[in-house]
Amino acid sequence: MSASAASGQQPVLASQRPRSEREQSRPSWFTLGYKPAFSQWWANITPAAAEHNVLSFVPYLQQPPTHTQTGSAPTSAHQSTMTVDIDSARESESVQTTALTDPHGPRSWHSNLIKLSGKNRALNEFSVERVGEEVEENLVMLHGYGAGLGFFYKNFEGLSQVKGWKIYALDMLGMGRSSRPPFRIHAKDQAGKIAEAENWFIDALEEWRVLKKIDKFTLLGHSMGGYMAVAYALKYPGHIKKLVLASPVGIPEDPYAAQADMPEPDESTIGNEFTMDQETDIVNQSKSTNNAISKKDPPPRRPIPRWASYLWDANISPFSIVRWAGPLGPRFVSGWTSRRFSHLPQEESEALHHYAYSLFRQRGSGEYALAYILAPGAFARSPLIRRIGGVGRQPLAASSSQSSSTQSAATPASAPAKETGYPVLLLYGENDWMDVEGGYAAREKLLEERKKALQNATEEEKKRENGQAKVVIIKNAGHHLYLDGWEEFNGVLRRELREMVGEGKGRL
Repeated sequence: MSASAASGQQPVLASQRPRSEREQSRPSWFTLGYKPAFSQWWANITPAAAEHNVLSFVPYLQQPPTHTQTGSAPTSAHQSTMTVDIDSARESESVQTTALTDPHGPRSWHSNLIKLSGKNRALNEFSVERVGEEVEENLVMLHGYGAGLGFFYKNFEGLSQVKGWKIYALDMLGMGRSSRPPFRIHAKDQAGKIAEAENWFIDALEEWRVLKKIDKFTLLGHSMGGYMAVAYALKYPGHIKKLVLASPVGIPEDPYAAQADMPEPDESTIGNEFTMDQETDIVNQSKSTNNAISKKDPPPRRPIPRWASYLWDANISPFSIVRWAGPLGPRFVSGWTSRRFSHLPQEESEALHHYAYSLFRQRGSGEYALAYILAPGAFARSPLIRRIGGVGRQPLAASSSQSSSTQSAATPASAPAKETGYPVLLLYGENDWMDVEGGYAAREKLLEERKKALQNATEEEKKRENGQAKVVIIKNAGHHLYLDGWEEFNGVLRRELREMVGEGKGRL
């Protein structure tokens, strides 16, 4: 019973409150004032410093290693002058926590810039491993659109508690603190453009894997990172042991595409990322059964505004606006950070704001891939639901399959071996604006492929069959479930990681 009901008073509707009171209760689009915004713009904090500040909140890691090498450049610099700086003087030394200061240690933390082939191509890498233990398994983490590895600061410590694992987080090419070469598409047809955009990211990931001499690994991707994780698994078979998709973008098809030129979903749109705040996204919806997870019949979708479609098709990203805004840039960014991180302690929320702004204002590069990957409204131009059934079922190259331990004795030497499945875990927030029904549909596709494979499999292939899929909902979390529900998120993944180095190795 509410306090007003107990006292016999009728609740006062918002429309009945004085105007001044209503204005005070209405959240501001941009919480940062003009003077603080100008100060932040003038201070021009570097992405390295901002990343360092965020990672300083990792438990037991008071002084995180942070290299200051970079492939980024100020937005005013001409593209031809950009070079990847790999000066050894700007490398960072690893930081090791001891058993005295770290109850789950000792652990060793590293920060590196990994140079790739070609001009101005390098990936920013942050890693942690347990000292004195053999690395049996590797986990690679990919962030979402326009973000960076620092957003996983709530997860590094919790996941690295599991023995036998080394944790890597990467900034995708053209994002975060990785290098930002010019993004260009040369294909003329739609399928070719989509493939080029995907390859721009996943080819860099594959080159990184080869340089690190990692044969097989578990790949975790959030949002757009989840989309790219699936694309990588399909193009580069034989190297994934488990796929973890955290609120991945691009799974469902748009059922309205045939009727509308530019449909906008009501419950699953990138617009929600910028308009919904934590109070709406988590607190209020958690008290209601009518949330994004329980809705089966979403309301009719509205056409996306023409101006938004124009900006999207013109490939004008939100970060372009931040760069053009100059001293107002930090104020614009605060409209997002204040909504996404309002549930965090103030110091952490402020550190993430500075980190986000330092990344958003960098030269545009990988961000321009979005218009080739997604249509307005956040539906994929090549929906993953059409392709995800092939995950873990791809033919292996003859050169690698013949030497692989997974090669069946019954398979002719001239015929390439085929993957025999691996576990796929799909994670969603309880109040995720990403459509969880897409996750359930993906699970069914994967299980159908497993059933088909077993029908025609040899006894040896049946023994090696490892295709599984499941969906897990993280309570009281939205799209950024690794932050909103980080404790449960870490707990779920710890159990999965332990199974892979235990008796249930490799299985869900």
